[in-house]
Amino acid sequence: MDFFSNALTSGQWLLVYAALSIIALILLIARYRLNPFITLTLVSLGLGLMAGIPAKDVVFVYEAGVGKTLGHIALVVALGTMLGKMMAESGGAEQIARTMIRWFGEKNVHWAMVFIAFLVGFPIFFEVGFVLLIPIAFNVARRTGTSMLLVGLPMVAGLSVVHGLVPPHPAAMIAVGEYQANVGRTIFYALLVGIPTAIIAGPIFAKWIAPKIHLPGHNPLEEQFIHADSERQLPGFGITLATILLPVVLMLLGGWADLIAERGTGLNDFLLFIGNSVVALLIATLVSFYTLGIARGFNRDSILKFSHDCLAPTAGITLLVGAGGGLNRILVEAGIAKEIVNFSSDMALTPLLMGWFVAALMRIATGSATVAMSTAAGIVAPIALAAGYPHPELLVIATGAGSLILSHVNDGGFWLIKEYFNMTVTQTLKTWTVLETIISFVALGFVLLVAAFM
Repeated sequence: MDFFSNALTSGQWLLVYAALSIIALILLIARYRLNPFITLTLVSLGLGLMAGIPAKDVVFVYEAGVGKTLGHIALVVALGTMLGKMMAESGGAEQIARTMIRWFGEKNVHWAMVFIAFLVGFPIFFEVGFVLLIPIAFNVARRTGTSMLLVGLPMVAGLSVVHGLVPPHPAAMIAVGEYQANVGRTIFYALLVGIPTAIIAGPIFAKWIAPKIHLPGHNPLEEQFIHADSERQLPGFGITLATILLPVVLMLLGGWADLIAERGTGLNDFLLFIGNSVVALLIATLVSFYTLGIARGFNRDSILKFSHDCLAPTAGITLLVGAGGGLNRILVEAGIAKEIVNFSSDMALTPLLMGWFVAALMRIATGSATVAMSTAAGIVAPIALAAGYPHPELLVIATGAGSLILSHVNDGGFWLIKEYFNMTVTQTLKTWTVLETIISFVALGFVLLVAAFM
């Protein structure tokens, strides 16, 4: 033990503690079937103590991470679930599912899902797009008799690609600023790289992995979004699509607020307000109470019951996502990000590979793609600018690709996918984690290919 103590620096021990904690989490949850929320809390506190966070502070650090994560996610999940419930009870989700099946054919529903996810996810956060589209995914899977994975994995692949690679997502915009890239060219190259990446990681991978993963026949969350009466009259495709796209449009207006109105004016402030993801979802949910509720013949008591009943199954998801945020905060406060910077600076890499590599290490350590991309861009940008790298737009995309790798138990998205798809931890690692890693490596490969031609 003395030999190891002398051989490793204190910073290197931090990395060892982090790796052991991740291994312990996976074993305790997947092998020994301990409650994931309890396990995440225990391991997070234990890691904080081992890493040197004072005992009197470690709980507060963990609580701060939980609170910061839930401050956004809890509201998004709650409002998105209510909107999804209205789509389900009115038959709107079923109408969209039927229309998509008719357009693409039953054998091509996985292509339909990656297509709509790419469009819907363009201006909004991954979590928002997920809760908007999951009712449609459940309905498409039920109507076509296919695995939820064959429908759901292409959906999350499309959402993940645009979230990680394409402006105007916040992390991508931060990276654009750090690297002094052109936004328009970045979007062009991101689409050039992102579309084939989403196809490979989505429909193609889903077609291969879905037959190998056997999900339970009963999914309690699915029941919230499936209506048994197949003979009822469904709402129109147009009004349903308009309702689900309303928050997307509002968030686009918020993103374009500075172009529409001068900063600091009342109109600019108003657009920023309604463009906030929580406010946009709140407005869309209230609109759905009319378009998919009252206009469909439901009374106020029925709508109130729908909005109450759909929240209970999301409690476990919300707790798990919050616990993942707590672990994230422990990892950051323990100084692991600093050690990753020191480690990466010792490696002789090209700017493209350095951006990808640093973002990948930050993603594995903290679980947050946004934190990974923005932090890596801040680290690599001075090096790339000093070296005079001529293609900053490709640096943005390479860094975004690194930020998506190896989603695991410290990522709130991991638990979101696990619970909604009704998978075990092992199954989630084999599907979602592999899918994210495919996106990371394939996108990097396409970026290097584009760079070679340029």
